[in-house]
This record gives sequence, C-alpha cells and structure tokens, in this order.
Amino acid sequence: MKSGTGWMIGALLVTLAGAGGYYAGTSGMNPAGLPTAAPASADATAAKPEKKLLYYRNPMGLPDTSPSPKKDPMGMDYIAVYAGGAGEEPEAANLVRISTDKVQKLGVRTEAAQLRSLDRLVRASGRIEPDERRIYAISPKFEGYVERLHVNVTGQAVGRGQALFEVYSPELVSAQREYAIAVQGVGSLKDAGGQAQAGMSQLADASLARLRNWDISEAQIKALTESGATTRTLTFRSPVSGIVMEKKALQGMRFMPGEALYQIADLSRVWVIADVFEQDIGLLKNGAQTTVRINAYPDKTFSGRVTYVYPTLSAETRTVPVRVELANPGGLLKPGMFAQVELPVASQGKVVTVPVSAVIDSGTRQIVLVEQGAGRYESREVKLGARSDSYVEVLDGVDDGEPVVVAANFLIDAESNLKAALGGLGSAAPTAAPAAPAARTVGHQASGTVAGVDLKDGTVSLNHGPIASLNWPAMTMEFKTANAALLQNLKPGAKVSVEFIERQPGEWVITSVKPLTSQ
Repeated sequence: MKSGTGWMIGALLVTLAGAGGYYAGTSGMNPAGLPTAAPASADATAAKPEKKLLYYRNPMGLPDTSPSPKKDPMGMDYIAVYAGGAGEEPEAANLVRISTDKVQKLGVRTEAAQLRSLDRLVRASGRIEPDERRIYAISPKFEGYVERLHVNVTGQAVGRGQALFEVYSPELVSAQREYAIAVQGVGSLKDAGGQAQAGMSQLADASLARLRNWDISEAQIKALTESGATTRTLTFRSPVSGIVMEKKALQGMRFMPGEALYQIADLSRVWVIADVFEQDIGLLKNGAQTTVRINAYPDKTFSGRVTYVYPTLSAETRTVPVRVELANPGGLLKPGMFAQVELPVASQGKVVTVPVSAVIDSGTRQIVLVEQGAGRYESREVKLGARSDSYVEVLDGVDDGEPVVVAANFLIDAESNLKAALGGLGSAAPTAAPAAPAARTVGHQASGTVAGVDLKDGTVSLNHGPIASLNWPAMTMEFKTANAALLQNLKPGAKVSVEFIERQPGEWVITSVKPLTSQ
C-alpha cells in the first residue's frame, strides 16, 4: 500500500514539473519564475542575407587584389571586400588608387580644366615670289634688229622710262615716212575741196594709229610731226621701275614680232606662297594678318595679309598653298628666299580646355586622368577639338573646374593597366569559402609541360592547364623559382606538377616541383 502510494505521488510530481516547464516556455518565464528571451526563429535567421565576397585588397592601399586570403610583404593580412559593404564598395574599373607617398615620388601634378579663349598660331613654311601682276615683258610688235643695248645685264635695277635698247626696222621707217607724207599732204590740201582734204586727213590718221599700235612713244610721234624727218632707230623704254629678271636681247640680233626681249619685275611688293597643312586650312580666311620671318634677317619681321587660298592640295605633302602679300621696303625680300609664316587664329569664344600634356593619346582614343581625391584617379575617354600651343579643347568628357593630371599621367595610366590585368587574371571571387586560413600564404597548384628553363635568371616557362584557384585559363607563362635546386630536374618537354605562390604583386614563384608519371 505504501509502495503504491509512493509511486503515484512520484508520477504526479513529474506531471506537474512538465506542465510547469511547458507554461514557462510558452509564457516567457523560466521554471524559477523569471522572464526569458524568446529563441530566434528559423525564418529570422534565414532573412539575413550573406554578404558576397568580392576579393581581398592590399591593406596599404596599393593597386593589388587577390581572390584568396594572403599577406603583404610586411606580414599584414589583406582586407576582405564584400559587395554592398559600408566603406568597402568595389572601385570602378576605370578608377586607380595610389598611395600618397607614391604620388609624391612620381611627381604627380594636377591642373583644373578651365574656360578660356583658345587662340592659336598656325605656322607654315613658304618662299618669296614676285607679284605676278607687277611683271612686264618688253616685246616689239614688228620685225627688226637690235641696234644698241642700254641695259645689258640681268638683275640690273631700272627706273620708269629708262632706255633699254634701240632697234632698227625697215617697217618702222616706212611707217614713219607714210605718216610724214600724209601730214604734208594735209597741209598742202588745206585750200582744196573738202573731199580731198578729208581723204588725206584719214590717211594721216591711219598712219599715226599704226605707229601708236607699234608702241611708238608720244614724244617720238610729236618730233616726227614737227620735223617731218624719219628716224632710223626706235628706243624702247622701261614701263616700270624694277629689276631686269630676264634679258634675251643681244646686240645685233634679229627679232620677230611678239618676241620677249626683256622681262622686268616691280619688287616693291612681293608674294609669299606658304604651304599650310591640311588640318589647319579651315582656320584661315582672306584678309587675315600674318607675320613673316626671313632667316637672312633674324632681327626683322614683316607684316602681310592673306589674299588667296589656292583651291588645290598637294598629295605629296598634304599642304595647300596660301598667298600672302606684303611690302618689300628696301628690296630686302628677294624672290626664292625661304620664309616662316605665322598666322594667328582667334578663338570663336571660351571653351573648356586642358593642358596638352594632360591627354594620353593611344592613337584610337584620347584619355584624361581626373583626380577624385587623395590618391584616387579616374580614367576618362574624351573628345577633343581645337588646339593651341599649350591647351586643347575638350568637347566631351571633362567639365570646367575638374582637376586633371598634367604630370606623371603616363605612370598612373600604367598603374591602371596593371590593375586591369590583375583583375582580368584573378578578380573573380571564389564560390566557396577559402580552404586556407587568412593567417598564411596560399599556394596554388598547376600541372603542365616545361617549355623552357633559364638557369641564369632562375626562371622556368611552363605551359600549364587551367588553374581554378586563380580563375586562370590554360596558357604559357614564366615563373621564378624559390631556389636553384628546383631547376636541376627540369628539362624542356618534362611533364610536372608545381605549387606556386605570389611573392609580390605580379611575381609568381614556384615552391615545389613534382614529376608526373605517364599513365
């Protein structure tokens, strides 16, 4: 009886204890009567998304990343970068980060893009030529002989009206005689009938017109009219003050009608025919003022103006002739001299400009590096317009006031290219958690065929297959070896399995080599 009663009391206590525990669990109280925190539900745990690991970056801010944990040469762990993490946003592909000390060592210098009038100077080489409108040819209009030369040297300076040469022509003598007879006949028939006098006057006028058509001077005609005596020779005089450029007349020579015996050029004004390059021709306009310099007179400048842009282009030199007219005081400018022509071109207005040194021209595109902060530079492709000696117009890509790199930009661009290359080789984040802890350097495995060995440099060229830990495709690349002993058993053509590490950014070092046996 006592034992049965004891068993019933024990069962009752167990039941009460279970009920109390259930009540405490459901009411937030523990068995001691104190409130407890409700356990997190499975749904609440699943609601927290896991951050996606992107890569590991250099702790010193150097442009070096790794797909797996590693240490830098100073033993500091690389910092994990997650997608969407505060302060750990992945940098844009066109952004490069450089440490402050490296910026100082490279001598990086920036200058703000500015609005300015982009005046420029077009320079061209040219040559002095005579003004074609001031060249005169002395050509008798009748047949005759050169009787005497008064100017008999090419290059001699002559004045206007100066005697050049004398000619004898039977036709000229006959024409003078006809005119003299006609003038005498008019005087003899002044008392005769009107018809006879009119006929003789017409004959005299025809003879006079014939002499004038032969370029007989008025003074000679007047002397012939007053004296009635014919002259045996006729003197030809210079029509202009200038230089004898060509002389074909010789003493005693016979000449035919229209034959040029002298050529005289007035060099008080000359031309400069400048060869302007094709890309500059659109900037020139008629009437533009120019400055001309001559090597013979380095201390002098001559002013002229553009009077004509020729409609043809030289296919050999890709230049267009441009005519510049200028005065020639003292005859200093001589035909055939070389000249340097400067043609200032005014800007149409203020445009956004950057220094010429800020542009990196690859041939297919133009790049400008824009400073985004201390040690951060963004590479931008720009569209360029007009240029001056020091500045270039930016049509698109850079705004007024933005700081652009004007010194050491090629070195920063090289850093950017290195970052892009490293990112292309190993920027993919691993899909699974890295097996190696962050506290040690991670080694990578590769298998392939030895393509070449350089014992002097301690390097081996390996034609390896894909490397999953770095997301590398199959390729042939050069590795360094940790010690010379690793090269002893390596021969071209040998199939090996190697383990390697990245000792420095971009420096891959083999630490272990094992031969592969043929299956």
